Amino acid sequence: MSSSSPDSPCLLVQSLRFADSGPYSFSLGPGSCTGINGVSGVGKTRLLRALADIDQSTGRVVLNGKDREHYTPPQWRRLVALVPAESRWWHPTVAEHLPVDHDQQQAVELLQGCGFEPDILGWDVSRLSTGEKQRLSLVRALIRTPQILLLDEAGSGLDRDNGELLEGLVSNFLGGKGAAAIWVSHDPEQLERVATLTMTMFKDRLCF
Repeated sequence: MSSSSPDSPCLLVQSLRFADSGPYSFSLGPGSCTGINGVSGVGKTRLLRALADIDQSTGRVVLNGKDREHYTPPQWRRLVALVPAESRWWHPTVAEHLPVDHDQQQAVELLQGCGFEPDILGWDVSRLSTGEKQRLSLVRALIRTPQILLLDEAGSGLDRDNGELLEGLVSNFLGGKGAAAIWVSHDPEQLERVATLTMTMFKDRLCF
């Protein structure tokens, strides 16, 4: 089943299998956001991890006309960015989690787009709330300018205002960069707001 039928999809997935799930086939067009829902345990997070090449999978995954096997793992994970439901923080301060060669002005704009002032870069990670970590995890991914954004329950724990900031930031990024996203969410109202198309995931297929 295809999530879109553009002439030149930026991501093409054919017969993707992982663990005991699949095969899944779909494509993503530039600027699109495909929502995915499904019952708990069906494998939505594992699908994102397989696409990010974190978990082992079989099948064909093509980014901008080039098979995944032709990218190095670091190249792939920069271009296909996973924002997990619970992000990991391995350095003491926020700034240390940004790429060393990042564009400082872009970082400021992304932070402000998520409701932060630039001084948060000097904060200790231990000071951050769960919601702040969730929003900063998105900033950390976007600053690398990925072509594909994989969002796992993004904004699910945020209040309405911060949730709208996060959703707006993703929408602006996709439209401005010609990137595409897969947004996994259990919230049908959120998917109605953010997704250009929503599919339901089963163990062996994705359905409209």
